[in-house]
Amino acid sequence: MYATANVGNGSGSLARVPRRGLSEDNMKKELAGKRGDDMRKEYDLSKLGGGVRGKYYRRATAGTNLVLIEPDLANMFPDSEAVNRALRVLADAAQTASASKRRRSR
Repeated sequence: MYATANVGNGSGSLARVPRRGLSEDNMKKELAGKRGDDMRKEYDLSKLGGGVRGKYYRRATAGTNLVLIEPDLANMFPDSEAVNRALRVLADAAQTASASKRRRSR
């Protein structure tokens, strides 16, 4: 590996500089080929078979309705209970308004 080495006058040279080994606090990962096989013998990956992507997706999302709330509204409604109360009040008001419209139009 070539690297520039600082010379007294500020210019660099293309002198070969030996690479230092990885220090203990280095965050870089080792290459997979250099790592030893640390997996225990009782974990036989060949028995696992192929995985299925999204196998439990429908089950996980059944009965849930995730909605993104704008930050200003999220500050007003700190938890799901507060949101549900507000939506019930709104739904009751809408239902009452709809029922009174039907009575007037008959």
